[in-house]
Amino acid sequence: MTTIVVAMGENNEIGFENQLLWHLPKDLKHFKDITSGHPVIMGRKTYESIGKALPNRTNIVVSRKKDWFEEGILIVGSIKEALKFAKKIDEEVFVIGGGNIYEQTIDSIDRLEVTLVKADLEADTFFPKIDPKIWEKTNEIFHEKDEKNGYDFFFQTFERIKKEA
Repeated sequence: MTTIVVAMGENNEIGFENQLLWHLPKDLKHFKDITSGHPVIMGRKTYESIGKALPNRTNIVVSRKKDWFEEGILIVGSIKEALKFAKKIDEEVFVIGGGNIYEQTIDSIDRLEVTLVKADLEADTFFPKIDPKIWEKTNEIFHEKDEKNGYDFFFQTFERIKKEA
């Protein structure tokens, strides 16, 4: 099972100048809960914005940058290579961004774990449109903003609709 994990605003915005648009501790805990113990695939810019390898996960970073090395991560040259390595490690694989990586993988993913933030913020990076002919929402949990989480948001799960044979 290969899953994309993404937090996005109401207009599919996910980032601005290589940074997330919000700080939602409940979302960060949710992200950690579902990805811990599994391989995570991300682009180099996403890795650099995080600033370190995510603990208790095999961090696989896709980069075209030659002679780039970071301790504690696996660096590969393509999504295909990243998926090949990840699936050798675990059946559960998570793609965690950024925008370019999402665009390259969304057509081959089984599930989407979306945090839909009730916000419309300036962004320069967006998540691809979720096509209801391809994706079925199977779960949704609402979280109201509070003193630590500055926006209302939903945890949503989408499953790829299987084609009839």
